[in-house]
Amino acid sequence: MPDKASGHDRATRRLWPALALPGTLWLIALFVVPFYAVMAVAFSGRINIFNEPIPAWNPLDWESSTFTAVLRDSFTGSGVYHEVWVRTAIYLFWALIICVAIGYPVAYYAARLAGKRRGLILALILAPWWINYITRMLAWVNLLQDDGYVNKFLGIFGVAPVSWLSGNSFTVVVALAYGYLPYFIIPLFASLDRIDPSLLEASRDLGVGPVRTFLHVTLPLSKLGLITAVVITAVPMAGDYYTNTIVSGSPNTNMVGNQIELFLLEGPLKNFGAALVLLLSLVLMFFMLYYLVLTQRASRDAR
Repeated sequence: MPDKASGHDRATRRLWPALALPGTLWLIALFVVPFYAVMAVAFSGRINIFNEPIPAWNPLDWESSTFTAVLRDSFTGSGVYHEVWVRTAIYLFWALIICVAIGYPVAYYAARLAGKRRGLILALILAPWWINYITRMLAWVNLLQDDGYVNKFLGIFGVAPVSWLSGNSFTVVVALAYGYLPYFIIPLFASLDRIDPSLLEASRDLGVGPVRTFLHVTLPLSKLGLITAVVITAVPMAGDYYTNTIVSGSPNTNMVGNQIELFLLEGPLKNFGAALVLLLSLVLMFFMLYYLVLTQRASRDAR
């Protein structure tokens, strides 16, 4: 019997690494290798006859002058990329505010109050994922163009046509919030759905009103889910460039993603674009680490 048990344990220990192997290879091939290629370009110190950087695959040949220059120009007030970073942060902030203002009530209703309509509401929340993202953004273009339905509706009230698609920051923020709102609602719904109803009933039995119950019971218990939703939404939104390009296309609304696209697809300064990719990754990694610390702390408190 002990031999059979030990053999079973060895088979189990071999099984899970074997099952994880395809995913590990996929991660290496489609994340680690491309990211290393970006680093090889960002830290390249050589250029070819077209004045483009030659990737430095050997880390011993890396030079940090380009990355240092991009770092300096990003986070100093007089830097050429400083305005782009500030604009990106402002757009993300207001887009996330819109996501919270719209997404939290929707997620709360779906999780706590929808009843038999829960499946229908979740299907409606996920419906935008059935349509290509760029197609949905192009629909906004049709709505917001100078002779679109939005300006026609405003014209009923005597409002002059608004140039929504000509470098309008409001349009970019609303489009970002619209595009990523489902990413915000789903994890928040899961968090709200896991709240024990007996805790809410106990609060009501103690004579606490619905507003105070929400502020002192529901909101604290859903805090981690809210943070998760913000992180999941903010990470892809920070590197977004196509939303801005479709609904604005103006340099006055460029985000960091647009600047990266400009360097990587146009002109020879691909090493500057790669350095911006690394810098954006480091900034997002900081917030991801903060999220992981909060998650571990919440796990310890729950024990």
